[in-house]
Amino acid sequence: MKKVSIGSLTLDSAKTIEHVELAYERLGDKGAPVILVCHALTGDQYAVGTEQNPGWWAGMIGPGKPVDTTIFQVITFNVLGGCHGSTGPISINPITGTPYNAEFPTLTIRDMVRAEYVALKKLGIEKVAGVIGGSLGGMKTLEWGRMYPEFVDAILPLAVTPYYSDYGVAFNHIGIVAIENDKEYNGGNYKDASLIKGFEVARMAGMVTYRSGNMFNKRFERSDKDGEFNVQSYLNYQGKKLAGRFDANSYLILLKAMNTHDIKDAIIEVPVYSLSFTHDLLYPNELMVPWLEKQTTAAWKIIETDFGHDGFLIEFEKWGGFIEDKLKSLLVPELIQ
Repeated sequence: MKKVSIGSLTLDSAKTIEHVELAYERLGDKGAPVILVCHALTGDQYAVGTEQNPGWWAGMIGPGKPVDTTIFQVITFNVLGGCHGSTGPISINPITGTPYNAEFPTLTIRDMVRAEYVALKKLGIEKVAGVIGGSLGGMKTLEWGRMYPEFVDAILPLAVTPYYSDYGVAFNHIGIVAIENDKEYNGGNYKDASLIKGFEVARMAGMVTYRSGNMFNKRFERSDKDGEFNVQSYLNYQGKKLAGRFDANSYLILLKAMNTHDIKDAIIEVPVYSLSFTHDLLYPNELMVPWLEKQTTAAWKIIETDFGHDGFLIEFEKWGGFIEDKLKSLLVPELIQ
């Protein structure tokens, strides 16, 4: 696992985390223009992964793909506060010698971006051609444009809005309450996240928002097995799966950070190339388009899909060409519209 140490990091809360590390994936020629990819809530740094274990965006990144690694180098960090190698609640607190657990400080989206900026500098990168990401990764992408316009040529936020919707905050609240009120959570000082049933419930609640009702109805059609609806079995499976591979404290840290996201009054100084997806319950295009219309340079498309919010993880044939064209335009500044 590749990691970069960035030293101490002072947060928006004024608290400081010592000896911060970010885990990352890096592909392509190290002399090529940089594309920074930002993962979503339960994602990780393995956007591409390996042939044996393809990453969550393996269909988007690679030779000849929309994010073309024969043209660009691509870097993805595991987010600060995550649980796949970057400093987060399961990390050892250098002051106490024990895991942070519930003592890990609250974060904002800006904190995550600030950490990655320092990490890129440590990796010897002085300029990024583009930042791209969806969902929580889209929030970070927007903040990159606001915080570091001199460092980034353009941003490509997907399946995101300039602030997190009340609907999204509501479902995050359900997940937070379900986890924190589970006795197995033990105030954040649990031994095994897979035993926290509230964590499973939180994931189930999230899964309901990621795709459209039409998609659920088409997929399951009230089918059942052994007296249980298949949609119930599906949600039970997804809940157990996440609780077995993710850390509950990290999940809470990231949910609460998402709730803080709000750049609705910002005018971004770099070009913004954005995609929204129909039936996205959490990040509706009705919230994104008016904001884009106020930006100095912006282009966008609304992708028709029954996949809703998950549209940015699938059906690349529908929208990958938009990303490819905008990224390649960054190589010839005068072509940027």
